[in-house]
Amino acid sequence: MTSVINVNLPEQSYEIAITSLSYAIAPSSLDQLGQQMASLKLGKKVLLVSNPTIFKHFGERVITSLTSAGFEVASCTLPPGERYKTLNSIQKIYDVALENRLERSSTMVALGGGVIGDMTGFAAATWLRGINVVQVPTSLLAMVDSAIGGKTGVNHPHGKNLIGAFHQPRLVLIDPDVLKTLPMREFRAGMAEVIKYGVIWDAELFALLEASKRLDQLRYVKPDLITSILTRSCQAKADVVGKDEKEGGLRAILNYGHTIGHTVESLTGYRLVNHGEAVAIGMVAAGQIAVDLGLWQNVDTERQNALIQKAGLPTQLPDGVDIEAIIEALQLDKKVKAGKVRFVLPTEIGVVTITDEVPSDIIRQVLRGMQTI
Repeated sequence: MTSVINVNLPEQSYEIAITSLSYAIAPSSLDQLGQQMASLKLGKKVLLVSNPTIFKHFGERVITSLTSAGFEVASCTLPPGERYKTLNSIQKIYDVALENRLERSSTMVALGGGVIGDMTGFAAATWLRGINVVQVPTSLLAMVDSAIGGKTGVNHPHGKNLIGAFHQPRLVLIDPDVLKTLPMREFRAGMAEVIKYGVIWDAELFALLEASKRLDQLRYVKPDLITSILTRSCQAKADVVGKDEKEGGLRAILNYGHTIGHTVESLTGYRLVNHGEAVAIGMVAAGQIAVDLGLWQNVDTERQNALIQKAGLPTQLPDGVDIEAIIEALQLDKKVKAGKVRFVLPTEIGVVTITDEVPSDIIRQVLRGMQTI
């Protein structure tokens, strides 16, 4: 069974195709990728980008599907991890694209998590001034968030995603069966983005998460809840992006937890915490800032933090992270406007506001409260 969510945009709308999680032996939607891409009437040349671990699990099946549908396929594998999300990695994609004479009608396929998806999207956005990209996310985080909406890019040594472009995919294909190979830590990281959607947009999703006994491992989450998580999160992202494709206003709410989260990632060298863990820390901070500013009830931030803990995610700052360094790094955030840091802050479960009126003393006070003793 496949659900289809439409991302409706003025210039290039596209579909998010989500198959149901199956614990039986069944044909995977990965095996249908070639057929689905052929229906989009794309050019014949395809460059598949992945990392060695993901390629080992799924690469040959995807290549078989694509070649069976008449595509000519080349592949490029990049090292896994946020610290390799750099222009050097993009250069490697360009080299393979040049070697295989990719044309403007050609397509890059991102088979992997958020790092692979962001880099492949950026390479596609900039090769020959823009070619097709198809996202095939293999992590929960990428499925519910980064594969959708066309944000692409790489990190600068002094900040996350400072180099990038908006470049919408032609298709997003989500097969939750691939989550069975996902490390537990990466599954938990994806749950941070799911909880985010509950806080900023979908109170019913938040309630569904609260009703689940465990959220920290795939095997403890019922298949129907996985389906709800994927469809409701993707629908939320599609709704927001459809209303604000390039973050002129509403789309900024998707950055809930990311403002402080990105600084924590950057200051720890993208090694100590992963993206989802950093977002969890950022949501705890943002929730407490909202309480201290009188925007949110304390009972609601406690509900949020309980969900974060249920998902096995951190609620305190990593040891050794300097608070003043965080305050300084916030000024490099992409969302800074006229020198003021914009925060997404909740006002009730499912509703947030955006403000640049957060005093530095409040941020310091909240962060001090999140330090380990």
